Amino acid sequence: MGHIKRMKEINFENYYWQNELVRLRAMEPEDWEEHYYNCYDSKARRMLQYELELPPTVSQNKSTIEMFSHFNPETKRLMFTVENLDGVNVGSFNLNSIDEKNGTFSIGIQIGRDYRGKGYGTAAMKILLNYAFNERRLNKFNVSVIEGNVGSSKMMKKLGCKEEGIRREVIYTEGKYKNEILFGLTKKEFNKPVELLKN
Repeated sequence: MGHIKRMKEINFENYYWQNELVRLRAMEPEDWEEHYYNCYDSKARRMLQYELELPPTVSQNKSTIEMFSHFNPETKRLMFTVENLDGVNVGSFNLNSIDEKNGTFSIGIQIGRDYRGKGYGTAAMKILLNYAFNERRLNKFNVSVIEGNVGSSKMMKKLGCKEEGIRREVIYTEGKYKNEILFGLTKKEFNKPVELLKN
C-alpha cells in the first residue's frame, strides 16, 4: 500500500506577508472565480477602472488571472491575492508603475464586494507599503482616486497620504466629466511614529 504524503501545516507566526487581519500570497489561476464574481459590481469596478466595463466573460477572467499569476515578470506588476486569516480570498492588490530610477510606485486595490468595511484594504496596504519602502528602497507612493470614491479617499488619508492635487474633469463616465484626486506618500512619512502622523 502506498503512503499518501500530506503537506506539513504551515506556521505563519513569523511570516512577513501577514498582520493581524490579512495575509498576502501570490495570485493563482484558481483565483479567477472571485475576480469574475466581483466584475458584476459595476459601481465598484467603475471606481477602480474609471469607466464602465463591458459584460465579463469566464474565458476573459481566466486568461487575465492566469497571465498575472505567480508574479509573472512580463506583466511588470506584482499581483497578490489578499486572504483573511481564515484563508478566505477577500481581494487582490498589485504593486505597479515601479520606477526604480526615481523610486516611485503605485498600488492597485480591489477588495471583494462581500468583504468591504472590515479593514482588510488598509491592513493589506500597510504590508505592501512597508515592502515597497523598506525592502525595495522605493521612496514615493503615488495614487489617484476618481471623484466620488469616498472609501478609497478615506483609506488613503488613514494611511497618511497627502492630497497633492486635482486633475479637473479628466475622466468621462456616467455622462459627465469627473475630477481625478491625486494622493502621495513618501517613505519618510510612512516610517514616522504613529503619534507624529496625528499632528
